Amino acid sequence: MEQNETGRIALIGIIVSDVGAVESVNAVLHDYGAFILGRMGLPIRERGINAISIVIDAPLDKINSLSGKLGAIRGVTAKTLFPSKAN
Repeated sequence: MEQNETGRIALIGIIVSDVGAVESVNAVLHDYGAFILGRMGLPIRERGINAISIVIDAPLDKINSLSGKLGAIRGVTAKTLFPSKAN
């Protein structure tokens, strides 16, 4: 996937509650790697979940596509936050 010239900054919060979904999540994130500025993952072992935050700079359609693909994976919840002012 190639990076586009105009993008927006967003934060995507991802909760993985099914360990079997990790490989699918990583595959989707790899596909959008050109847009990802940073990623932080925290395994919360005592609760059996992984929390991942992604900062992305991409066109709105790419951001929505990434969030939608992540949310469509069984055992995964993804929510997107945008700055209050358009950037």
